[in-house]
Order: sequence, then structure tokens, then C-alpha cells
Amino acid sequence: MSEQDRVRWDARYAASPSGPESGPPPVFASHVAEFPVAGAALDIACGQGAGSIWLAQHGLDVLGVDVSPVAIATARAWALQLGVADRCRFDVVDLDDGLPAGPPLDVILCHRFRDARLDRALVDRLAPGGLLAISVLSEVGGVPGPFRARPGELTASFADLEVIAAGEGDGEAWLVAKVANSQAS
Repeated sequence: MSEQDRVRWDARYAASPSGPESGPPPVFASHVAEFPVAGAALDIACGQGAGSIWLAQHGLDVLGVDVSPVAIATARAWALQLGVADRCRFDVVDLDDGLPAGPPLDVILCHRFRDARLDRALVDRLAPGGLLAISVLSEVGGVPGPFRARPGELTASFADLEVIAAGEGDGEAWLVAKVANSQAS
């Protein structure tokens, strides 16, 4: 990501700290029962950490990554304030360099971030039975753009996973899917 983009995201997060919060992204709220209550999770482009903190409160050990040092500092403070700092680690990561290295994961959460170059790495990083929850801006009910999914893109990109639920419309596409227990990661 360019330095200009990083500065833009830092400014955006500095202007909008609303206080400690957590919870699943609204698009996944009706699928909370699908999320495991133990294991390891990665929150991609975690912003100020609401999803990461929710996953930690749900019982997972979480690494949240974002390109913005401002967002990561806020996420760390909120995790501490909400009593889950021992279950949440936050790192500044430029995803243009790929996913951070690490062991297989039980959950990957990716809300409002799209880089199709990471699709294979996301699948490969999931443990058998691992869950991918991804939502992105979409051309369906929205306008075309470089960071918007085309119609059917998420289900096609993650076709080797077992789809639990998926949808697209109103400018958003989303998918909840898992690796078959017998499938190697």
C-alpha cells in the first residue's frame, strides 16, 4: 500500500474513534453460531478492532492486522479496556506483502477489505474445519470499482470451501464457508 494510502487511513481512524466496541460485523450477526468458541483467529484489515475483540470475547485467540498504526493503537487500547488484551494481539501489516506467517487458523474474518491476490492464501491458512467469514463491497447493487467484487466473485473464488451462507446486494457481497474436516489445509 502506498504511504499516501496509509496516511489517508490513519487520518480517517484518527477522526472517528467512537469508543470501545465489539461485535460481529452486522452481515454475520445471524451466523454467529457457526463461529467456533475456541482456537485461533485472524482478523484481516481489522481497523479499530471491533471484530477482533468480539472474536476474543467469543473465546478465540486473535491476531488483528491493519495497515493503519492509528487503528492498531486504538484496537489495543479497546482490547485492554474490554478485558481481552490477553486474547488479542494487533499488528501493523501491509497486506500488499501477503498474509502474516503463522499456523493454521480456525477462523479468518475479513470485513470490508478485498484483495483477490490473497484468496488462495486465505484458504491455505485455514485449518481443517476452519471458517472463513468475508464481506466486501460489491458491484451488485453498487458501482463497479477496483475493490468491489463482481457478481458471483466470492463464491467462485472460494469454491473449494463448503458454503454455509452467502449473499450479495445493496453494494455488499459476503460469504461464510468452511474447510471440510477431511480436507488438508
